[in-house]
Amino acid sequence: MNAPAATPSTAPAFPLPALNEGETYLGAIVSACGTYSHHTILLPGDHDDTIWQAAMDWAASLGGDLPNRIEQALLFATLKDQFKKDWYWSNTQHAANSDCAWCQYFNLGNQSNGNTLIKLRARAVRRLPIQPFANLD
Repeated sequence: MNAPAATPSTAPAFPLPALNEGETYLGAIVSACGTYSHHTILLPGDHDDTIWQAAMDWAASLGGDLPNRIEQALLFATLKDQFKKDWYWSNTQHAANSDCAWCQYFNLGNQSNGNTLIKLRARAVRRLPIQPFANLD
């Protein structure tokens, strides 16, 4: 006789963070080795027509950061209705050209890089380390 098949749990494997007013939970970002690393939370507000460094400074002034490229792809996939159909800066500079940074187009989902002196929109996120549930054994 075979053992019954396991059914997936609908409960998260970690506690979800409390959100402040206007914040939207994006999800947990998993590290390459398969462990959870942090929660990503979209902060309220939208900053328009700003160069990359000013966008980085604006996000930091809110206690956050610009989303990285992975977070931007997830934001487009799950929360694109929270964005204007425009280009938004990421926090990621181009590896081969420090005069460029990556950005996401929230109309079609494209990612590209642009000169850090052009003016694009920005949204901020905050990241919280994931705290596992206390072991109750």
